[in-house]
Amino acid sequence: MLDIAEKSIAIKKPAIDIKATVKDSVFRDLFGTRKYALQLYKAIHPEDADVTEDDISNVTIDNILTDQQYNDLGMMVRGTLLVLLEAQSTWSVNIIIRILLYLAYTWNRYIEDTKQNRYGSVKLKLPKPEFYVIYTGGQKKVPEWIHLSKEFFREDGTFLEMNVRIFCGNGGEDIISQYVEFTNVYTEQIKIYGRTRKAVMETIQICWNRNILKEYLESREKEVIDIMMALFDQEKALEQYMEQFGNEREQKGEIKERQKNIRSMSKFLSAEKIAEILSIPIEEVKLSLGN
Repeated sequence: MLDIAEKSIAIKKPAIDIKATVKDSVFRDLFGTRKYALQLYKAIHPEDADVTEDDISNVTIDNILTDQQYNDLGMMVRGTLLVLLEAQSTWSVNIIIRILLYLAYTWNRYIEDTKQNRYGSVKLKLPKPEFYVIYTGGQKKVPEWIHLSKEFFREDGTFLEMNVRIFCGNGGEDIISQYVEFTNVYTEQIKIYGRTRKAVMETIQICWNRNILKEYLESREKEVIDIMMALFDQEKALEQYMEQFGNEREQKGEIKERQKNIRSMSKFLSAEKIAEILSIPIEEVKLSLGN
């Protein structure tokens, strides 16, 4: 599926399993492995019973739009490009814009990698896209589909349309339902134990007992613990940074807004250049980018 260790689209390369780092998420670590990527695809397309791991190629969606709090994956299956996003917080239709921008970026990279002439008379050959969101935020009333034209322009899509399917899990044994249940358990344990190692270990133990992602958790227990603890560390560092510069709501709002600006600027500029332009310490830039 998605090889986050690379920064290019690997359409022609054989599918390989990603190597997890502390900056990965469980979402990307799980579905970045071909075995579980295949299970994900079959949960989406149960009619494709004969698809195999060999049919899945990796497509890297560079982290150009968001920071590491967001989980964005892609995979190519028999000529179809699947873009998959996880939505963790309060539901927002703005996620469809993220998908649209990712599609444009990914198609552009595909055209370059396949050495096609976008200005020539020969029609470009592009992979057919499909768009999916796995929602784990817990909000009950989430639509099964969202449509770009209806959500943003109140039109019928005559000139521009994108249809995105939303999965929230149905309590079954498919990989999507298991992942959603895993996040639910995780959230409950944080409420009990806070952002601690105890919450992580309890999450893993409960999921083992309930047969939720059991095989994955057994095979990658250490990596999962490292991923989840690293996330805690990053969130704690951001909280401490905000407290250091004042606890008033206005100051926190300014810091959050500056962090958003830093992440947007990082698409085009180095951390050093951002610090120079904003007249802030380089450490603040690196912290906002999760480095």
